[in-house]
Amino acid sequence: MTKPFLLIATALGASLSTFAAPALADEGMWTFDNFPAEQMRKDYGWAPDQKWLDRTRAAAVRLTGGCSASFVSNQGLILTNQHCVASCLANISTETSDYLLNGFRPATRAEEKPCPGQQAEVVTTIGDVTGDIKNAIGSATGEALIKARDARIAAIEAAGCPDKAKTRCQVVTLYGGGKYSLYTYRKYSDVRLAWAPEGRAQGFGGDPDNFNFPRYALDGSFLRAYENGKPVTPAAFLKWNPRTPVLGEATFVVGNPGSTSRLWTSSQIAFEREMRLPVTVATLSELRGRLIRAMDESPQKRSEGQDDLDGIENSLKVYLGRQKALNDPAFTGRLAATEAQLKDVAAKNAAIGDPWTAVDGAMAANRKLYLASRFIRPTSDLYNYARTLVRAAAERTKPDAERLPGYTTSSLPLTEKTILDPTPHHAWVEELYLEWSLSKAREWLGADDADTKLLLGKESPEGLAARLISGTKLGDPAVRKALWEGGQTAIDASTDPMIVYARALDARDRELTRLANAEVNGPLTAASAGLADARFAAFGASAYPDATFSLRISYGKVAGWTERGKAINPVTTIGGTFERATGAAPFDLAPAFAANEAKVDKAVAYNFVTTNDIIGGNSGSPVLDKAGTVIGAAFDGNIHSLGGNYGYDPELNRTVVVSAAALTEAMRSIYPSPALLAELGVKKR
Repeated sequence: MTKPFLLIATALGASLSTFAAPALADEGMWTFDNFPAEQMRKDYGWAPDQKWLDRTRAAAVRLTGGCSASFVSNQGLILTNQHCVASCLANISTETSDYLLNGFRPATRAEEKPCPGQQAEVVTTIGDVTGDIKNAIGSATGEALIKARDARIAAIEAAGCPDKAKTRCQVVTLYGGGKYSLYTYRKYSDVRLAWAPEGRAQGFGGDPDNFNFPRYALDGSFLRAYENGKPVTPAAFLKWNPRTPVLGEATFVVGNPGSTSRLWTSSQIAFEREMRLPVTVATLSELRGRLIRAMDESPQKRSEGQDDLDGIENSLKVYLGRQKALNDPAFTGRLAATEAQLKDVAAKNAAIGDPWTAVDGAMAANRKLYLASRFIRPTSDLYNYARTLVRAAAERTKPDAERLPGYTTSSLPLTEKTILDPTPHHAWVEELYLEWSLSKAREWLGADDADTKLLLGKESPEGLAARLISGTKLGDPAVRKALWEGGQTAIDASTDPMIVYARALDARDRELTRLANAEVNGPLTAASAGLADARFAAFGASAYPDATFSLRISYGKVAGWTERGKAINPVTTIGGTFERATGAAPFDLAPAFAANEAKVDKAVAYNFVTTNDIIGGNSGSPVLDKAGTVIGAAFDGNIHSLGGNYGYDPELNRTVVVSAAALTEAMRSIYPSPALLAELGVKKR
């Protein structure tokens, strides 16, 4: 399914900390090699030791679909969110079995189904390679800087993971280029769906409840990692603990937050507010309307489009929240004041120089390139296949050091898996996305723009989209496999209309990438290193890096907050679901909930909130107690989290969690799963 937008849970409030000022209590998405144990001991009177951290790290899982997870048994069982496997549920569904609607609960492991494109990754080592990469960059600037950096990263990743079948190496850029770390992963490419509830159980409350609390969502699912056809035995797993959370107890969220912008300068914030967010909100709103209209045409389209609609509505809510935050003069005033303090620190250290002016120049260049760069890649899974196949054929003929990111030796196995895994596609969805993106390109670039003419030629967005989608054979994995294995010869000879179209756009796409590297990314990388030096000089180790979809740990506690003078209870119960139900969507009970109401222990804790600092990508992260046991899985943030891409507020920011107790009760009384409960070590009543 086409999923171009990131699910996000962030934080925003009145007393926030930005530009890496000393972290407030409970603030920070910390790398495992820099956990603030001393600060936590000061705040909580206790902090985990290295053994605790090592065991937890070894059980944490990153899902390449953009979520987090954790091993919870010695038989490869993985806990994550239901919304993190929604695309898998949609992909494995058939005309007679709608798993996204009805859930998936195989009777035996033999019936567990592979999730197309999914890969599970566990961090095994973290190493500092900052000096190596900075030496490679030397005095280079602009495009030369990016080329030197990327070439050295490719070499480090290739050397670090010679076993491409079982390991993956990734150099992670931290502090915008102030630090580089080599993360080595043990990877599992055979990931299968093991258990998922009904869609109505996960989506109870729908968009009105999204980013809100109280919540009543069974947003949990299980995957299983396999190798050589057998469930894996992970190096470590987390003990399942289906108990009621305790007010004020310490909690930890371990996962892979996707992206934050807390270290941005004022010119970067201005670009976000004035260009990227307005374009995103306007175009995404229209996509939502187009999709809803199409889904209303038939029950089948309603089912086929639901996963996409959920993702679009989630993303739209996030971007609207960010836009609201950056149009709040009080909020942006606090950002400016914090930046002024950091500039004062930098002014006292001549070695730091003036990175702010360089950032200003880069963002001025970005304003000129942004629209063309945004729209030169039309939105469609089938077009993405074509672009990747065309790009890979050319890149694979080059030395590793000269390839674009994503096509290096270390990256190709995952790229190949994404291309070759069998994934169903609905022609009407593909055509809708492609038509929408092409029409928005013409609208924002203008009908006479050279890039618009390149994208459309003499055709209309509607006509071109219909021709490409109806004519392409790239929905067939065998066709993609032949093109992948045939390399440049096969790509040059292909008459598939989508391949022909991708070939036509490739040169301009590459040119815009080159210009962005020369005028935006290169200068930003150099400037970000200077900004990082300023932060380290001002705040030392208390300056945590922005999120980068790499493994992090945050600490906090179970706590509600005050809303309009009313104290919000931090825990809901399963019984509240039945009280909240109205019978009308989206507050209609899942059929199995309704059928088994008499069996359910309504006093069981359902969802709860904590002060942990998270963001999109953390979905599915295990929520742990002091003992390191799993008491839940993070799946959302409260309404105050919207806009918190730029800062954190300990008074209002809350992570929303589905409890292990609720998932256990569901597997006992609503969706009987005795084998899974036994595997999790849950005793019979």
